Amino acid sequence: MATTTAYELDADGGKYIPATQRPDGTWRKPRRIRDGYVPQEEVPLYESKGKQFKSRQNTGIPVGLTPEIVAQAKSKKSTTQPIPGMIINVEKRKKKKKPAVEEATAKVAEMKITEPTFSTPSTNEPPTQTDPAKRLKNLKKKLRDIEALEEKVKSGTLKNPDKDQKEKMSKKVEILKEIESLESNT
Repeated sequence: MATTTAYELDADGGKYIPATQRPDGTWRKPRRIRDGYVPQEEVPLYESKGKQFKSRQNTGIPVGLTPEIVAQAKSKKSTTQPIPGMIINVEKRKKKKKPAVEEATAKVAEMKITEPTFSTPSTNEPPTQTDPAKRLKNLKKKLRDIEALEEKVKSGTLKNPDKDQKEKMSKKVEILKEIESLESNT
C-alpha cells in the first residue's frame, strides 16, 4: 500500500483520493477529502511544552548569547594573554598530583578512632519520684499484682509460672519494706 497520497480535484473543485486496486484485484471507492484535512502520516508528532522548551534550550550556548559571537569565538582560538601584562605560569598548573590510591591511604592513616564513653545508670535504685504518695500508690499496685499471682499458683490455675513471674514474686519482700518506709515517713 502506497503511503504517498495524490489528491485530485473533481468537477466541483473538491479534493478526492482516486479509486485504487487492492492486491486481490478488487477496487477501493474514491474518497472525498474535506478542506483542511491532514492525513495521519503527515501530522507532526506531539511534543509537550516542556520538551519543546528543553529542545530549544539545548543548543550548547549560554542563554542570550548570539550565534554570531559563538561562531567568532570558535573560529578565533585565544592564544593571547587574557589580561594585558598577566603572565600565566603553565608549570604551576601542571602540578604533579598523587595517585588516588596514595591519597586515600594517606587520609586513612591520619584518621584516629576513639571509643565512646557511655554513662550507665545504676539499675538497682528505683527512679526517684518527687511525690511519695504516687510512689506508695504504685508499690501497693505491684503488691496486689504479686498477691494475685501467688493466689493463682496456690489455687492451681497457674501450674508452671515462667521466669518473669517467679522474679516478680521474689520481689515481694523488697516492696513491703519500701511501703513501710514510705508510710512511716508520711
